[in-house]
Amino acid sequence: MIDVQNMNDNRMIEIDKVGVKNIKYPIIVLDKANGFQHTIATIDMYVNLPHHYKGTHMSRFVEILHSNKSMINMKDFPNILGEMKDRLNAEAAHLSIHFPYFIKKQAPVTRTESFLEYMCGFSGSMNGSNRMKEFIVSVAVPINTLCPCSKEISDYGAHNQRGITKVSVRFRKFFWIEDLIAVVEQCASSDIYSILKREDEKFVTERAFQNPKFVEDVVRDIADTLSKDPNITWFMIEAENFESIHNHSAYAFLERDNVVKEPVKTS
Repeated sequence: MIDVQNMNDNRMIEIDKVGVKNIKYPIIVLDKANGFQHTIATIDMYVNLPHHYKGTHMSRFVEILHSNKSMINMKDFPNILGEMKDRLNAEAAHLSIHFPYFIKKQAPVTRTESFLEYMCGFSGSMNGSNRMKEFIVSVAVPINTLCPCSKEISDYGAHNQRGITKVSVRFRKFFWIEDLIAVVEQCASSDIYSILKREDEKFVTERAFQNPKFVEDVVRDIADTLSKDPNITWFMIEAENFESIHNHSAYAFLERDNVVKEPVKTS
């Protein structure tokens, strides 16, 4: 049969990215506590298209995805990008995967167990030399914050709200996404739980009251922690609070390259 995609195109225009977008697909990812976890991902897969090709072979993207669905993680990501380049005769490949990830949490007092959802993602690109151009891991973490200003000026209590803090990092070597999630939760007024009994609710409410945070505090505290980690080479942090007494969100954002100085050796 005629391969239309491989026909010549005389417009002499290269396309930067061509491929498939918003694929919903079952995948398996690494899990620090249990070894692996099944989840459903939303996936974008692209390659560049040289000017002389009319189109790319879209079905091959899904074939590549299917052959790698049994384990998608930081370690295997470069191999998938390399396979995309080879199978589609491309000079560059781009892959983005976002998925819900569940961590079992215990309520702080009663130790009641439940699962909490975190949205996580891997995204990366590979160039013509088969080297990773970039690789970013991201997490979106639900948190609780209590307003320092409200606590300071109010005679009774202080307003608090749920928020989402998103952190993206570039890094030198493998790490567990659970550890990055833990950094975010430790920088909130309190973390979030799916189940809280009365004793737990009292504990969480009082802990938040003793630990008030603006969105500015949240992003600064996370940045302070990540800036001391020699494995992290770049990070981007954004915090959004869904305000309980305003009809808008409070928001803070920062992005930094991370240069951790080696400790000075003393003789």
